[in-house]
Amino acid sequence: MHPADLYRTPNALAPHYVRFGVDKRILMTGHSHQAWPDCGLVGQLEAWSDAAEHADEKWERAFAKAARIQAGFAQLLDDRDGVYTLAPSTHDLLVRWLSALDWRRRPRLVTTDGEFHSVRRQLDRLSEEGLEVVRVPHRPADDVAERLAAAADDRTAAVIVSAVFFTNAHIVPGLRVAMQACERAGAALLVDVYHALNAVPFLLAEQGLGPAFVVGGGYKYCQLGEGNCFLRSPPGVSLRPIVTGWFAEFDALADSTGSSRVSYGHGGGRFAGSTYDPTSHYRAAKVFDFFEAQGLTPALLREVSQHQVGRLAAAFDALDADPQKIRRDRATALAKMGGFLALEAPRAGELCRELRRRGVLADYRGEVLRLGPAPYLTDEQLDTGIACLGDAVAALS
Repeated sequence: MHPADLYRTPNALAPHYVRFGVDKRILMTGHSHQAWPDCGLVGQLEAWSDAAEHADEKWERAFAKAARIQAGFAQLLDDRDGVYTLAPSTHDLLVRWLSALDWRRRPRLVTTDGEFHSVRRQLDRLSEEGLEVVRVPHRPADDVAERLAAAADDRTAAVIVSAVFFTNAHIVPGLRVAMQACERAGAALLVDVYHALNAVPFLLAEQGLGPAFVVGGGYKYCQLGEGNCFLRSPPGVSLRPIVTGWFAEFDALADSTGSSRVSYGHGGGRFAGSTYDPTSHYRAAKVFDFFEAQGLTPALLREVSQHQVGRLAAAFDALDADPQKIRRDRATALAKMGGFLALEAPRAGELCRELRRRGVLADYRGEVLRLGPAPYLTDEQLDTGIACLGDAVAALS
């Protein structure tokens, strides 16, 4: 797949997204919910067929799909050593992981004030119960890793940080520094890569993050849909989560020694939950295969993303919109941003609704309107989307 094939009309990928009608409307919800390729429906129907034909014996096939998902995420991270636990949401995995930390000796967490709600809300609640939560500013992103490293001490159980901040798309560089500080302090590092996968290449070895825990999922740029999240653990992990499901016993049952102590499976199995709906894994396996067949590698997708975000930014600048109504951060280079354009707008919700009326789907968080392009959109569609935004801004009284 050549990037130019995705910029012109018709877009070379669009025929694979008929169900989502990507050529009939402008889906700039890419940062929240990219369209799914049609092959995903084939996967969902396969899940139903396996359940109907094999009943409870479907699980052997379902576990094979899960293994494909684990391998897909490992490939995106260029990870040869880690072990992977799957769950419907990153919050499920976060809670199990948090429950494994040594809170008696290390009642302290270090994070930023720019983390996604699943982390932010959970840590807010834990702090109400007496856990010390230290939040360093997430702006500017350039030296976030250094601020996290400086805050980690021997009372710190873990440091938690995003690879790309969900509010403004800013990439956090130099996480190796935070990793090294965690190793010196005896703390764990958890990196949330949800907003980086398939938009910003994130290679663990290259970043020096082999000992890190990594959490993420496929709802956004991977086009896997809901229910496909993972926790990557470094090799040799021996944590014992307090919040634990019976699937974590699978390996342990075979190795049972008769001890009364709760036992855990090997590797990522120790963070496993319990019975789940495997349909999402069937869908995701088809999509991972589709991306591979189309040559949609993280490097190519980054090139496409930077082209599209850059085109949106240039077209927005050309609008010369009233900065009291809407503006963008021009101080941060696009090369330091992820896969969406964040526009500060006090009435972002109204603008989002006005765009929808004009056939342009976007999303917003608070006072930030987020325009998330995707590889199945043409340059012409992006230009039309910004023109509609100009009309929507002008319509504000």
